[in-house]
Amino acid sequence: MDITKKVVLIGKFGVGKTSLVQRFVHQKFSDEYLTTIGVKIDKKIVEINGKKLSMLIWDIAGESSHQKIPSSYKLGAQGIFYVFDLTRPSTFGDMSVELNELENILSGVPIKIVGNKKDLISPESFDALRKQLSPNILYCSAKTGENVEKAFYELGTEMLA
Repeated sequence: MDITKKVVLIGKFGVGKTSLVQRFVHQKFSDEYLTTIGVKIDKKIVEINGKKLSMLIWDIAGESSHQKIPSSYKLGAQGIFYVFDLTRPSTFGDMSVELNELENILSGVPIKIVGNKKDLISPESFDALRKQLSPNILYCSAKTGENVEKAFYELGTEMLA
């Protein structure tokens, strides 16, 4: 029997939430930018520690502020990806405030912080940025697939704990 869990991707517009989902669910990547309107829901069943986990993945439209996202989209979330763009500091400048808001709304729900678009940043810039940011961030590239599976499996493991 599958265990079903709702996963929500939250982040500002253009950070690559949809691309991460497409890479994970369909093993695809497109350079075309398509704005998500409202929410897009995908499903993928994975096996973690001998258990089948059905992930209902809610890709929520990016907003300039997380307060603009309808709270009904977040209700029932059992796992959260907070996604930002490594090439755009404006997408992670107020990360700590936004993470605190999420933790207040969804207390106890595992949150995985994902820095996306690692393929677009130079190794020197990446090293400098990594020193400034939290050590708990998983750095990904939806384009190359780097750490995308790992991010979803890590969150899945935390949700099943």
